[in-house]
Amino acid sequence: MPRLPPWIRLQMRADSQFAEVDTLVNRMLLNTVCQDAKCPNIHECWGRGTATFMILGETCTRACTFCAVNSGRPALLDLDEPRRVAEAAARMNLTYVVVTSVARDDLPDGGARLFADTILALREAKPDIGVEVLIPDFGGNERSMEIVLDARPDVLNHNVETVRRLQSVIRPQAAYGRTLAVLQAAARRSPGVVAKSGIMLGLGETEIEIEETLRDLLEAGCELLTMGQYLRPTRHHAQVDRFVEPAEFDAWARRGEEMGFKAVASGPMVRSSYKADQLLLSARMAAAI
Repeated sequence: MPRLPPWIRLQMRADSQFAEVDTLVNRMLLNTVCQDAKCPNIHECWGRGTATFMILGETCTRACTFCAVNSGRPALLDLDEPRRVAEAAARMNLTYVVVTSVARDDLPDGGARLFADTILALREAKPDIGVEVLIPDFGGNERSMEIVLDARPDVLNHNVETVRRLQSVIRPQAAYGRTLAVLQAAARRSPGVVAKSGIMLGLGETEIEIEETLRDLLEAGCELLTMGQYLRPTRHHAQVDRFVEPAEFDAWARRGEEMGFKAVASGPMVRSSYKADQLLLSARMAAAI
């Protein structure tokens, strides 16, 4: 794998809450995308007492070429998982929580009911907590989308991941149009739920393709956007085409806001749920001006 440029540095915070969060997550038999997807921000986020919970098990039914999460045949659903996520959030005294999952194409609803149960359990444990869900596409099942939206998350996040041309290579079991349909469904059915998406740079996309993708997301009703550098998890995953310089990420943040996104987080180390609470707050503050 190519040498990392100087602007990409993983933060190791020994003087943080990392060990405390690690112990709690493991003791309660929970999964986090921080661990399973090998997120480079794990020490920083856990150091500030935050984590992105991953429900529906730790084995994905899909095999996207950018993702480090294990793929294969998943285990049976753990129906007690929503309670444990809520208990962990309460113990960590979180005011905002992100819940994501593996894809579960083996389930009739894609796991939508467990998402809804987790949202409701979180709100029961902490009525004022902010809840963001980063969902799979549920195979395009509209009823599954309705189940999640009826539980009223604050933010519904579904990532487009890359430009239209690269979809079949990077996420072969997904579809560009289906991703846009998920975001459209959120905007149409639940206007109070903020739609969010994210794209990785450095996979071979062009500037024109990036701008076309942003326009498509806006037309689908997306309000929040994350843009980050793709980092190859292992030599078995898609190769990095280039490392995007911080100045280019800054330029895309400005361009995204000029185009109409309410808030954009753009930078080499930005990931879908990185400082998600701050991104939503930025959007709300901008709307109030």
